[in-house]
Amino acid sequence: MKPQNSTSPKWVDFHCHLDLYPDHERLIVECDQAEVATLAVTTTPKAWRRNCELAASARHVRVALGLHPQLVAERESELPLLERLLEETRYVGEVGLDAGPRFYRSFDAQERVFKRVLEACAEQGGKILTVHSVRSVGKVLSHIERLLPSDRGTVVLHWFTGSANEAKRAVELGCYFSINSQMLASTKHRNLVASLPSDRLLTETDGPFVQREGRSTRPAVDIPKTVQALAMLREQSPEQAAEQIVSNLRVLVSS
Repeated sequence: MKPQNSTSPKWVDFHCHLDLYPDHERLIVECDQAEVATLAVTTTPKAWRRNCELAASARHVRVALGLHPQLVAERESELPLLERLLEETRYVGEVGLDAGPRFYRSFDAQERVFKRVLEACAEQGGKILTVHSVRSVGKVLSHIERLLPSDRGTVVLHWFTGSANEAKRAVELGCYFSINSQMLASTKHRNLVASLPSDRLLTETDGPFVQREGRSTRPAVDIPKTVQALAMLREQSPEQAAEQIVSNLRVLVSS
């Protein structure tokens, strides 16, 4: 997630909705200044081009092409646009499935969209996807297993809340996991995160949706805190944890 000849990042935020903050452009500058390799996810294909324009000169910000499952009911018609734009980017997200009660009525449409996204990514190869899987981890993993072989693309499971068995299955499929501060606030999820392979972990804010200390999380401010909490959980030094996460990103993007 860095152009050739730039410095290596110090931190990683692999899932942040930069365009949903009121100071979008300022956040891009903050990410560069703090050397946070940030994946700016989009929720609709129509938002992608403008995000790319704003991040065009950024050293550490990349933009992902997304169609959020919670918006599929209104935005499924943008799927052909996503397919046309896909060849212009390596990063895809936010995509996936959401079987929560608010969005379950559109689940059939969500599956249509997600399956086509996976197929298109497999056809082109080399894509990295950040994937939503609320109450639908089993379905998400089944679609990945069938439609996106590990040699055709890599999935990062964003805010993963599945079971230990589902986590094991995801690891076997080659998936990574992006961890945010809200996940580490739950005993159940802390135990799950503690069990994940160290070489499959990334960090994220999922800002502005995740709140911390009464405000929306920001990459430059909150990723170091998440790394510190992750280090304590996994009995590492903060420096070791930060180095591992950056190393994991380097492996992911070089594959």
